Amino acid sequence: MNTHDDIPREQPVDQPGRTGPGALRGEVWLNVQTYQAQSLIRGRRGGEGKPAIIGLAGFAERLKVLWQAIRSDDPFADWWLIKVETSIGDVRSQLNRLQEQLQVVLVSDECFEVTFAQSSRPQRVSLQFANPYAFRAAQMLADYDRMVCMWMTARHLGMALPTEIAEQVSGSGRWLRRVFALPQSYQYLEISRSDIHQGTARAAKARECMGDLPQEILDGDKLPSLRPVTFQHTSATCSPASQDG
Repeated sequence: MNTHDDIPREQPVDQPGRTGPGALRGEVWLNVQTYQAQSLIRGRRGGEGKPAIIGLAGFAERLKVLWQAIRSDDPFADWWLIKVETSIGDVRSQLNRLQEQLQVVLVSDECFEVTFAQSSRPQRVSLQFANPYAFRAAQMLADYDRMVCMWMTARHLGMALPTEIAEQVSGSGRWLRRVFALPQSYQYLEISRSDIHQGTARAAKARECMGDLPQEILDGDKLPSLRPVTFQHTSATCSPASQDG
């Protein structure tokens, strides 16, 4: 007996269904080639005289706090997210310049036709982030991974790197660690722009802990390019006050 119960039923345009489409789902994976990049995914716990290292996972987790604070109209969270956005962009630019310099070294010897070293068994990491800046940071980590592959290729071939390039390669991991650690210095104090305008005790505490807030951020003239809808709380209602990123 043939049935058609499994076929989605069409609905007239003028008679929309009672429920809308389900939530969108998708998968994102990051293929990691090098140990150097792999070690920056989880980071390292502190102990035995070694400080903790914040990795991509810890960075993404802490970004949730910033994101939620912006929903509550916390201007300091806006400020910190701008710092994150700027820092990721700066580090990606540095890594891209370093890749270009390594590329010049690798093609300088005409006797070689070079393909970059890759892992025979790359680590495939599922990225399940709730924040777009975590994905941007993952792109930054991929840039770093690619640069390390180029550096290891040059080292395998015995190519001498200029001192300046070698020093940048050596220190490049710290560039990413500084970005990953940046949200840790933000302190959630349940503050809003109205607290700043009214000069409340919370505003004074925030200024003491995190510094003087730039006026252009307080006024909303400078905001992160991607941010959630902000709700300004009043005694009766919460109304959207900003565009969604």
